[in-house]
Amino acid sequence: KPLCGCCGPLRPRYKRLVDNIFPEDPKDGLVKSDMEKLTFYAVSAPEKLDRIGAYLAERLSRDVVRHRYGYVVIAMEALDQLLMACHSQSIKPFVESFLHMVAKLLESREPDLQVLGTNSFVKFANIEEDTPSYHRRYDFFVSQFSAMCHSTHEDPETCSRCVIRVAGIKGLQGVVRKTVNDELQAIIWEPQHMDKLIPSMLFNMQDNEDSESDIQPANVTADENPASLAESCFRELLGRAAYGNMNNAVHPVLVHLDNHRLWDPNDFAVSCFRIIMYSIQAQHSHHVIQQVLSHLDTHSKNTPRVRAGIVQVLLETVAIAAKGSIGPTVLEVFNTLLKHLRMSVDFELGDGSRRNSASSLSSTRTKESEERIVQNAIIQTIGFFGGNLPDYQRAEVMMFIMGKVPVYGTPCHTLDTVKIGHQGTKRIQAMLLSSLIMVTSGFKCKTMCAGLPVAFLEPLCSISLMEDSELRQLVLEILHNIIDRHDNRAKLRGIRIIPNVAALKIKREKISKQDVVFMKKHGQQLYRHIYLGCKEEDNVEKNFELLFTALALITIELANEEVMIDLIRLSIALQDMVLANEENMPMFIRCGIMALVAAYLNFLSQMIANPPFCQHVSKVIEMRNLDAPYLLPEHVFREKCVLPDALDRDDVGLYFQTADLAEALSVPGYNVERLAVPYIPQVTEEDRLPRRKSFVDTISLQVDILSNSLPDQLAEEITFETLKKAIDTTGLEEQERERRRQVMEKFQKAPFEEIAAHCESKANMLHDRLAQIFELTIRPPPSPSGTVTVTSGHAQYQSVPVYEMKFPDLCVY
Repeated sequence: KPLCGCCGPLRPRYKRLVDNIFPEDPKDGLVKSDMEKLTFYAVSAPEKLDRIGAYLAERLSRDVVRHRYGYVVIAMEALDQLLMACHSQSIKPFVESFLHMVAKLLESREPDLQVLGTNSFVKFANIEEDTPSYHRRYDFFVSQFSAMCHSTHEDPETCSRCVIRVAGIKGLQGVVRKTVNDELQAIIWEPQHMDKLIPSMLFNMQDNEDSESDIQPANVTADENPASLAESCFRELLGRAAYGNMNNAVHPVLVHLDNHRLWDPNDFAVSCFRIIMYSIQAQHSHHVIQQVLSHLDTHSKNTPRVRAGIVQVLLETVAIAAKGSIGPTVLEVFNTLLKHLRMSVDFELGDGSRRNSASSLSSTRTKESEERIVQNAIIQTIGFFGGNLPDYQRAEVMMFIMGKVPVYGTPCHTLDTVKIGHQGTKRIQAMLLSSLIMVTSGFKCKTMCAGLPVAFLEPLCSISLMEDSELRQLVLEILHNIIDRHDNRAKLRGIRIIPNVAALKIKREKISKQDVVFMKKHGQQLYRHIYLGCKEEDNVEKNFELLFTALALITIELANEEVMIDLIRLSIALQDMVLANEENMPMFIRCGIMALVAAYLNFLSQMIANPPFCQHVSKVIEMRNLDAPYLLPEHVFREKCVLPDALDRDDVGLYFQTADLAEALSVPGYNVERLAVPYIPQVTEEDRLPRRKSFVDTISLQVDILSNSLPDQLAEEITFETLKKAIDTTGLEEQERERRRQVMEKFQKAPFEEIAAHCESKANMLHDRLAQIFELTIRPPPSPSGTVTVTSGHAQYQSVPVYEMKFPDLCVY
């Protein structure tokens, strides 16, 4: 044995071959000829690979301890060459020795050795193995490379911090490439590894943004920049994420942004999620959106700027995913955003006691302005997401949002308007309508029934009757978005006397049968709300502009000969309402309505292209220019326009005459006789609801609404008999009104016990009556086999002859 220990030729051949590759002076580098012999031997005898690897690992460990780093470099170079040359299944034991040596280098504190080990690991990661590894784990490498990514050791001369971080990122990239394609290494996607991988990449990406203004070293190339390399690795990791791994990959991003307070400002957060959305597969987009939504819920009580930052990130994600596959996430997005919109209004307006204290006035104003940032971000997200959805989904979203708008006179289960009061309710209404404007922008419905279904049109028109000019403006803009299917609205902007409508080059198609049916069903509803909206006392110039545009768009998109007659009747009714002035409207409103009628009839006359009609309208407009310019839109909406004290009803030349219009339209296609029937708006349940009542009072009033409202035909056909009946029933109506007032007063002022007793007596009476009815009706039908009667404990059957049974008529044939 002593002879074998000191005699070189008696040592195993693989050891001699390994020893020969090391020169006497490490500066000379690897002995290439001997390395070729070792490689040939390893390929020829692959069963010796594990021994070669173990011996090289032994020598490398000894050289690391003795700080003979030159020999360490040579050993790693030899390992790399053997690894690249040998691809048989016997390489598995050799890989274990190789990874053990890489781990030794990474554990050292020398940056050069760490970089050396990382480079070798990256070369190994790029090798595609024939069979998966059953027992190999990379936990240590994930931890060590992640620690290197956070290195703070820096040498100004060599920029060692940058080098170590680059090495750590390359190592993580190698781990990802080695594991994601191996089904047996799915453990890499578990949270304990993702919580190290993801923050390491984000830390370097963020460090680049923090030091953008700093001068980068001249010897650092783009490939050696930690930030760009980390972003590349981050994109590669997300691109390889499968369906079940998406949540584990996104959650550490959210945690990192929380820990480093990167939601305010949120530039880095936005850039991160842009990278995520563009890197993942399109069908996984809804996973990311759901993660951000749930994160927003967890931060529902955080500062406004943090919530606004999360919402803006959500906006970026849905902006990218809106055109792709989003699945069932659509309504979840809107439901969550509307919930946080309501919460933001609560935070802003809910604490009335603190609001009234003078000491916190400045802080309250600051909080209000910050909450406005949150609300605007939510509205933008709702509008942008909805505006980029397909038309069929956009229609559902419109219905969904409209169902969240609190409307006076209807019970609202989604928003408790009692707590936030009238001001908060108005704010929510305005914000939801603003989001609806964005959702409906560019909406091209094929038929108006699809764009304005009854469930959407009725609450929208109810809002248009509220005593707030801003809400009415928003409603009109929503109607414009839906009705305008040929983008004519921009050409009609501003209320004015258009000299040549043909020069506008308005796009128009023949009205479809479906739209004709829509106008027959809901046209009167649109006319009614335009009529009532014109006489609101708080109308401003914008209201009249939007009303003019609404009339013009209805004419372009939905008007046949019958609808045009109705629109003319509506215009004349507005003019007559101003002249009668039964409601004592302000002079500005009266002149504004007159200007609106003039501008619209001028537009309509040119659309009809009827010379007598155009001549009459032009004549009236000329007379107004000379004698009453305040009845034209170019004058009345000026700041210094002088308004008259009264309107001269006797000056016939200033007003449009029904007889002249009827004579002009006495051509085939127009039913001129209907022009003689004055337009009267439909009487609906909304007219019986005082709009200034509180929300609770309005609901109470709605319970007692009379069901005998006038049918649609009576609104137009007023005969002598109708008037006679109305006169005769005046006393009955007064009695009914007094009875309803007493019922309301009783339920508002009576003690609770009295009301409860009254209701209980009515309920008992109803139950007794129902019991009598059920006793009479619910009986078994007669049967030929007889009926069962119990006499003294014995059952007896009494047969009934068939000829004596009475059958219903439908059963006899």
